[in-house]
Amino acid sequence: MGVTASIRFACVAAAIGCAAPALAHPHVWVEAREQVLFDQAGKVEGIRNDWVFDEMYSAFAVQGLAKPGALATSAQLAPLAKTNVESLKEFDYFTFAKSDGRKVVFAPPKDYFLEERPDKRVVLHFTLPLATPLKPGRYMSLQVYDPTYFVDFELAAKDPVQLAGAPAGCSKSVLGANPLVLQDGKELAKAFDTGLTPSDDFALKMAARTIVACP
Repeated sequence: MGVTASIRFACVAAAIGCAAPALAHPHVWVEAREQVLFDQAGKVEGIRNDWVFDEMYSAFAVQGLAKPGALATSAQLAPLAKTNVESLKEFDYFTFAKSDGRKVVFAPPKDYFLEERPDKRVVLHFTLPLATPLKPGRYMSLQVYDPTYFVDFELAAKDPVQLAGAPAGCSKSVLGANPLVLQDGKELAKAFDTGLTPSDDFALKMAARTIVACP
């Protein structure tokens, strides 16, 4: 890979992995889908993330990789995929889970790759294995968000969360942000024009929450 390409990959990766509080308002927009993965023993063994990036990020990510009119291949995007997941480690991969109130610890990501869809949107796929598979117990909560609000995550409108291999009786509930928080978001958008930044927990309040429960 040439120096120019390396710099470009680093810059694109920085857009999702190097957020800074001083720039704490959205610069990248992501439509997210998650799969909660169960093993044969009925324990949660991982979270599969599929993130669809906005048009501007996508265009920058694939610039100069493919011939005119062609889509970038996953092989061409492999260096960026690797840089992205490595950069995200510092931020817990923007993936936060708790089981019965205790933080869930993840192992390093696997099965990661980027693809460019026919609509020119770039999608990052990766799996976060749990360090220790666990039974959800009374409940397990899952949220995907950037605490600095540099990246704005929004769950997909259709089938945002799926349970893969879940035992009979397991269920999921996807809870959106509180309407009052959404109203605060509208006010915050106005505040951005004056140079203000959100409070430390604003992204957490805005993030949708998935609750998984098994008997």
